[in-house]
Amino acid sequence: MEIWLSPHLGFDFANARATIYGSGEKKISYISLHNVADFAVAALSNPAARNAVIELGGPEALSPIEVVRVFEEIAGRTFERQFVPEEALRTRKGGATNPVELTFTDLTFTVAQGDSIDMSDTFKKFSVQPRSVREYAETVMSGATVQ
Repeated sequence: MEIWLSPHLGFDFANARATIYGSGEKKISYISLHNVADFAVAALSNPAARNAVIELGGPEALSPIEVVRVFEEIAGRTFERQFVPEEALRTRKGGATNPVELTFTDLTFTVAQGDSIDMSDTFKKFSVQPRSVREYAETVMSGATVQ
């Protein structure tokens, strides 16, 4: 979430502007980079991680529109929303001239299509305290350092 919900990818919470890939209605399981690190450390000593592929996501799946609403609630103001249709993402992919552009267009297309992950069993097996989008939003909107 620290990447996708940041100004670097068009989620400019400080200026109340959000770029939304696709319709913004598909749910995504945003995960904190700190929780990814927590899972990596926990996997070192957890038998459930032995020879396993563990798909990671956050504690809840939210659509980009729902995420904007969370930030709007906390900020107390409406965000300007710019939608990038899936067709425009396909066009960008066709025009990609290097691997970085191609990867970025693939990632934005995946976000547009949604990426909801049920983490209930994984959270039972690992002692990771997941950070919610609301917690992240409260932290960044207060000007505090993200941890």
